[in-house]
Amino acid sequence: MKKKIEIPSRHEVWKMFDCISPTYDCANRVMTFGMDQLWRKRLCTFMPKGKDMKVLDCATGTGDQIIAMMEKKQNISSVIGIDLASTMIDIAEKKMEKKSYGKKVSFQVASLLEIPFPPHSFECVTISFGIRNVTDIMAAFQEVRRTLKPGGRVLILEGTVPEKKWLKSLHLFYLRHFLPRIGGMISKNFDAYRYLNQTIETFPQGERLCGLMRAAGYFNVKANPVCGGIVTVYQGDKNAPV
Repeated sequence: MKKKIEIPSRHEVWKMFDCISPTYDCANRVMTFGMDQLWRKRLCTFMPKGKDMKVLDCATGTGDQIIAMMEKKQNISSVIGIDLASTMIDIAEKKMEKKSYGKKVSFQVASLLEIPFPPHSFECVTISFGIRNVTDIMAAFQEVRRTLKPGGRVLILEGTVPEKKWLKSLHLFYLRHFLPRIGGMISKNFDAYRYLNQTIETFPQGERLCGLMRAAGYFNVKANPVCGGIVTVYQGDKNAPV
């Protein structure tokens, strides 16, 4: 009988990310054929307009979403990245040392469930490939909403399963059979990438996730599929449009 692989507890999932941090970027590029960078740039197109925007990037990892934002948007005055995986943050900080905008970016070890900033601090909060790792989705949504300024926007980039049958079948085959092997070979941690495909398949998506966002108090909630629904950018505003 084939041994059942248990999904790592979300309560300590940051430890897993610390373990794979040295190969994390390389694995992402190879597994997505480089498209992960394009997906992060796509998120930036949904950011709110305005000058001197303050942004919080949750589950920031190695800082790639921040790099995409700073290189695509000129109206950002500062960005703070938070993550529980301190080794990932170390890598992100080294990346920023080489960037011209590095002084506008800072990092802090912190949880999405306990954001260490006062209410109404940010015009935009981003979460890329991190929301499915939290232990309490609604608590995360409410905590993000607390830190948004009135009229602020949350943007969530997450892996999803396409609705078109042929693409869904192809994508699930890749997620289940190729992605864990590729990520496992690069990182030497096969369980981490089994966790990845299992959480993508089981996490609420599309209208289900939009419904949770509305229940948490967001308005103008939308799901924007990218690449046929392989990933999706979700958006929600703190208050109703005037």
